[in-house]
Formats: sequence, structure tokens, C-alpha cells
Amino acid sequence: MIKEPVVQLSEAEYRDVWDRFDTEFAFRASMNPDKWPAIREPLDSVTWSLAALHDDPEFERLDRLVEVVEQGLTACVPPQGTLFALDWQHASFRFSPHLLRGSEQEQWPLSPYPDGDYYIYLSEDFLTGSFGHPWEESLCLFGQGLLDAASAEIDDILGSPIRRSGQRSPHA
Repeated sequence: MIKEPVVQLSEAEYRDVWDRFDTEFAFRASMNPDKWPAIREPLDSVTWSLAALHDDPEFERLDRLVEVVEQGLTACVPPQGTLFALDWQHASFRFSPHLLRGSEQEQWPLSPYPDGDYYIYLSEDFLTGSFGHPWEESLCLFGQGLLDAASAEIDDILGSPIRRSGQRSPHA
């Protein structure tokens, strides 16, 4: 348990978490579509294109997407639990989503929407989370609890998934 709602990872912890992520997800950063997806997507994963957000002038769908993912992740973490918020090659954080609920002072670090870089949320056991790919313009959610909590609403926001369990969807 952490005392503050959001804590920046120390340099050593940053390296440890990223090394584990690189290993467990076979992360490979690339702008080359031939090398996508950029992670080995887990069996219990669904990936959506973010293209539906291009025509969202008031950011209503984006705001709803962020809300749904944050609510889903919060539901998957015990009250004293924490998540990692990883920003590739930038400061990353450990935070308690339950301590941020309703707080005007503290916001979630990062966003599920990959605004120019890879943005990743991970549970401490790395079994649940999200992976935002800035160049593919995609969002992958993984962990059955998160999928149960969020995927139907995300289908409504973004449309049909482009991949399930790392395999291209027939409608993509």
C-alpha cells in the first residue's frame, strides 16, 4: 500500500517494471506496421482501433473511453491495491485508483489513450491492464475481469475490435 495516491517510480523500480514488461509481453517499439502489434497480446485480450475518435470534436467519446477504462481498472483492484502507469521512456508511476476517486487534486497519471507515446496501465501481477499504441492508434485491454467490466461499452464507443487474443478479428 502507498501513502500518497500517486508516486513516481524510482529509477531502479522503473527499470525493474519495464524489464519485466518487456519480457512478459515481448514489447517491441516500432512505427513499422509490419511489427505490430507491439506486444504479445494475452489470450484474454481485446484490441480496438482508436480511429472512431478522429471525428469527436467535443471529445465526448474520448472522455467516455477514459472513464470506462478507469472504472474497469478500478473495479479490478482491491481497495488497498495499486496499478502501474507506464509511459515509454518517460516518468512512470504506481498509484491507488481508489484513493483518486472523487479527488479534485489528484488525477490518474497518463491516460488509456496513447497521446504520442505508448501508455500502459498494469496491475501489480501484470495480469490486467491496458496498452495504448500511438502509431497503430489502438487500445488493447487484457485480463478477464477488465474485459467483463469494460468491453461492451468500449465496443459502443470504438466499434468492433480489430483483434481478440492477439488474432485479427474477421470484421477488422
